[in-house]
Amino acid sequence: MKALQDSGAVGNLSHINYAFGNIHHETLTCFEANRAQGSGPDGSDGASDAWADYGMAYDAANSIAGTGDTAEQPLAGSFNQLRQLKEANPGLRAVISLGGWTWSKNFSRAAATDESRKTLVASCIDLYIKGNLPMIDGRGGNGAAAGIFDGIDIDWEWPGSDKGLEGNGVDTENDAENFRLLLQEFREQLDAYGASTGASYSLSAFLPANPEIIEAGGWNDPDLFEYLDFGNIQGYDLWGTWEPGLTGHQGNLFDDPEDPRPDGERFSVDRTVSAYLEAGIDPAKLGLGLAAFGRGWLGADTAEPWGTATGPAPGGEEPGLEDYDKLREVGEEFTDPTLGAAWRFDGDQWWSYDNPETVKLKSDYIQELGLGGGMWWDLAGNRDGSLLTVLSDELREASQGPARDRVMTKAAGQPTSTPTAVSGTTTPSASPETAPSLSVQEAADAEPVAWDADEVYTEGQRVIFEGEVYRTQWWTSGDVPGAEQWGPWRRTGG
Repeated sequence: MKALQDSGAVGNLSHINYAFGNIHHETLTCFEANRAQGSGPDGSDGASDAWADYGMAYDAANSIAGTGDTAEQPLAGSFNQLRQLKEANPGLRAVISLGGWTWSKNFSRAAATDESRKTLVASCIDLYIKGNLPMIDGRGGNGAAAGIFDGIDIDWEWPGSDKGLEGNGVDTENDAENFRLLLQEFREQLDAYGASTGASYSLSAFLPANPEIIEAGGWNDPDLFEYLDFGNIQGYDLWGTWEPGLTGHQGNLFDDPEDPRPDGERFSVDRTVSAYLEAGIDPAKLGLGLAAFGRGWLGADTAEPWGTATGPAPGGEEPGLEDYDKLREVGEEFTDPTLGAAWRFDGDQWWSYDNPETVKLKSDYIQELGLGGGMWWDLAGNRDGSLLTVLSDELREASQGPARDRVMTKAAGQPTSTPTAVSGTTTPSASPETAPSLSVQEAADAEPVAWDADEVYTEGQRVIFEGEVYRTQWWTSGDVPGAEQWGPWRRTGG
């Protein structure tokens, strides 16, 4: 995380997801422990890394604040570095991601009943949002991590589908509905706790790319997005060395007509995004995932995509996978702007990845479709932030900014579960309890009026300021329209 701060890359982030939290195989709750990931389908049982999360001491040279951790601190490790990162960057929101490819084994059982859903959600809020950490090796305690996490991200891979990791629990008949009910429970409990603290807590999800997985889990159900602030679409890992003998694009923006695979195995970012939009999902609630890594093959016989290979290329974390930083000088670079795809070939190794040109193309795509923004997996793949900066600079110049996380509107008569598609990280500084009762639809239908610094505005209201029309994205009073890029006002025209 110190590299994020020192490089300035953190200034290009609205949220940072900390991955991952696990669900315990016996209690079906969020938990912390020092137990290494094992092997085989049961390898995730009880696995957690409390040492990295809050036990490990950072010295002054590797600490964001420039001070070393002491033995008496209740909180050290990555959680403490997250706290320091947020203190240095007040607009940044930290989110805990639950599950992932390796730790989604117990989601299905935890979501199966009303009682198990309530238990899981309450445990996750207690552990991560309230920060009540178990005492392990002298660190932790009630409230030790309070205020670090501003939301929860659900990365269940994948409800209703057997295409996740071997050994994952799957209920093909009931997972989709149980997933919806689980998100509803997260939303209700987060809102209830937020009402007591005066803060807003986001709920997001990692969205699959495969149409079969989307359908099986009900990810294309607009009702899900009544509970989610936003979701980040998997725009990468569309192909890889799980097929060791065929090179190909892992993050192509559009379909490749030369793709030799059967239609059900052909994927592209556009095909996936279209599946969500055609289902009626608000584009402003969709973030496009980009890769700060590449997928690569060894023994490639041509620079052209879809050539033969002999197996995965050597990688850092695993064969066939390498960081962008390591790949940007490998062999010769090729870019196809019509496909939105880039790759590198050195005569033997063939790597698919995102480069600055494809990132610009994807930024144009985000703006054209009115998507909410972009997401990177993962930040360690581009430590100087140069690739990230390409996307953030493009989006900053966009006529409409990326969608912010949801901020609760508490006006009288408005249900506390109403989600708001907004664009940034600012939380209202004053309580909106005194805001007038006005539905979002009524606000949108009303004629814009001259902005008044003394007025209270609720979500959706429109005003005229210096010849421009602005719309509120959440409750506000006194904020000057247009003065703050990530503020509560969005310019809608003259």
